[in-house]
Amino acid sequence: MENKYVNFISDEHLLNCIATLYKSYVKAKSNVSKKNFYSNKVDTIKLIFDAKFNEINEESLIQTEILRQIDKSINNSIGTFHEQILGGIKGYEIGNLSGFDIRATDDSLFADIKNKHNTMNSSSSEALFQKLAGYADTYKKAKCYWVQILAKNSFLELWSGEINGKEYSHSRVYKISGDRFYSLLSGQEDALFQLYTALPIAINDFLNLINDEETSHENSALSEIKSEIEISKRSIIDQITFENYSYYLGFNEL
Repeated sequence: MENKYVNFISDEHLLNCIATLYKSYVKAKSNVSKKNFYSNKVDTIKLIFDAKFNEINEESLIQTEILRQIDKSINNSIGTFHEQILGGIKGYEIGNLSGFDIRATDDSLFADIKNKHNTMNSSSSEALFQKLAGYADTYKKAKCYWVQILAKNSFLELWSGEINGKEYSHSRVYKISGDRFYSLLSGQEDALFQLYTALPIAINDFLNLINDEETSHENSALSEIKSEIEISKRSIIDQITFENYSYYLGFNEL
């Protein structure tokens, strides 16, 4: 039976990957209570500038700030989504905390996947190179890859250069962009593009499969704050400032 979504993994596998990511979104949204929203202290002075200079009303501004917090917690889950997708290609599997993200079942390939190209400092880059080189030395026929899903260019090249003042190179350690890695594992040049174009359809199909109760989880931070201002008669920003900084001199008068 022909696949509906992409040619390199089953429809069932794609929907399962979407379901896993959906659960991460639900968890992230439900975790943004007022207590969690305040946990790192809200910069309400910045919020004043944001509201005035960007011409955003206070409620929309706070909703945007809440979404930003949700987005931070989702970023790692997006990387996991790609690992799970790629692990569904025949001949490959995910690492499940084994030190690698993707490996070929015949040990001919090991990969570490980063969603964005700029997520590592020099120390983590050095550690990653050493880890990949270790796999290459242990498995003599293996090629090892640092995968950048969202890279600045489309590329596949040997990873060599200076990291922390030391020269690093290995004949079987590579850097590769997301499109090239999807192509490498699937054998289909446009595999990542297939996924991109299929996702809106597959996500809609997934959402139609789950019931309304499962889609109703929302963060409570804004509603909790709005309940407070009905009593205090403060503005939203003043309420947040009071609850975060009432111990500062003068702020208890808000």
